[in-house]
Amino acid sequence: MKNRFILSLAFASVLFLSGCGGKKTEEEEKEKEAPANAVEALQQFADKAKTMQNKEPVDPVDFRKLKELLPEKAEGMSRTEATGEKNGAMGFTISRAEAKYSGDGDASAHVEIFDTGGVAGVATMALAAWTMADIDKETATGYEKTTKLEGYKGYEKYDNQNKSGELNVLVADRFVVNVNGNNLSVDQLKSILGAIDLDKLSGLK
Repeated sequence: MKNRFILSLAFASVLFLSGCGGKKTEEEEKEKEAPANAVEALQQFADKAKTMQNKEPVDPVDFRKLKELLPEKAEGMSRTEATGEKNGAMGFTISRAEAKYSGDGDASAHVEIFDTGGVAGVATMALAAWTMADIDKETATGYEKTTKLEGYKGYEKYDNQNKSGELNVLVADRFVVNVNGNNLSVDQLKSILGAIDLDKLSGLK
């Protein structure tokens, strides 16, 4: 059952990666070649998942600690909802906290913080498949790319026409932070992310 779950996550991530445009950085060029196709990507994923599985599992922190990191206000918007939960299945446990914000002009934001510490890295890769890719893509109305956000490996996507986008970061190889917004600029989304103490999040146990 566990192996089928892991394989399903692997295929989901490979499908995500195969649909993303890519461009290698010089640093990554020196380290190793990017996968030439989905089969090689799956093999790399499987190898990394195996390495992660060999690590000692870490019990996720109490979701209440994650909730404490969610700001009460963000870019002039008020927090309208804050929830959290800790769920487990098939021996895997994940803590999650989220908050919703609402402001003028139909502006809204949704922030999520996940702790995947108890899944030995497999869920981290499923929730943040972009960490295994180098994405740099532009469309007629927007873009998406992997980048550094607040000093951490991140993913940025924005649509100028709809004024909507998302920011995702991976912290300490176990925490995944997602910021989604509508009727907000990308700078406003980055400001919301900056209001979350990621260094404190990194040190939670």
